[in-house]
Amino acid sequence: MRRLTGTLLLALLVSAIWAQEAQQPTVEMRDGGTSVQQIKKGVVAEVLESIYIPALTGAPFTATVHTEWMRFTPDGGSFTLVNQRPIARDHDGRIYEERWTLVPKEGNYKSQKTTIQIGDPTAHTLYNCFMFNKPRNCFLGSFNETTTAVYKPAIAKSGPIPNTDAFTTHEDLGVDSIDGIEVVGTRDTITYNKGAIGNDRPISVKREFWYAPSLGINLRSEVNDPSFGKQIFTVTDINLSEPDPRLYELPAGFPVIDHRKPPDAAE
Repeated sequence: MRRLTGTLLLALLVSAIWAQEAQQPTVEMRDGGTSVQQIKKGVVAEVLESIYIPALTGAPFTATVHTEWMRFTPDGGSFTLVNQRPIARDHDGRIYEERWTLVPKEGNYKSQKTTIQIGDPTAHTLYNCFMFNKPRNCFLGSFNETTTAVYKPAIAKSGPIPNTDAFTTHEDLGVDSIDGIEVVGTRDTITYNKGAIGNDRPISVKREFWYAPSLGINLRSEVNDPSFGKQIFTVTDINLSEPDPRLYELPAGFPVIDHRKPPDAAE
């Protein structure tokens, strides 16, 4: 039997990896921005979107996310809201996050924990435990993240955007290090020409992020958009050890309310 050369073996291995990735769902990760979410029946609110944490296996960590959200006033001034919150992911891809209120920067208000979120990609469960509800409880929903997906940053390409009067400028910022972890920098700018989206002058939306391939998250992400201001997310206090398993235990005294649809109710 003829032996395969090293080059042919490598080519076959790469082809196998590409074939496997082609069969896996691809998720493009994007930090920042806002969304409108229903808080309770009849009540909606504008919610800030923070950094994206994928359900990766074999890359555990604990860290702190610092958020700074600057919004601008018509007279050229600004006001800034901030918070910081713990995050974690274990070896199996389970994700732990806390949500804390945004408070005025250097103000007299103290940020408070509002929610504990625990996502399990194996059990497909997502718990949202609300601190301010009376009575306190944890809502159980479905966690749609999967450890078999291919997660990658949403990176634009330079050039005109089809079907719009706008164009993108992509910049590679090179390799750097944050807290001893290698990161790769990217800056994408979308420029909308006058009248493209009802604007009376050209405007730009800028997005810069420093991505850590070893963790699959951005350690610094900055979004500057005239529609909602400037958002900066910075990850610090990074510990690459396995998180304390007690993080993934539901808080004591919080009844669970199952909001998942039964199988026969699925559309």
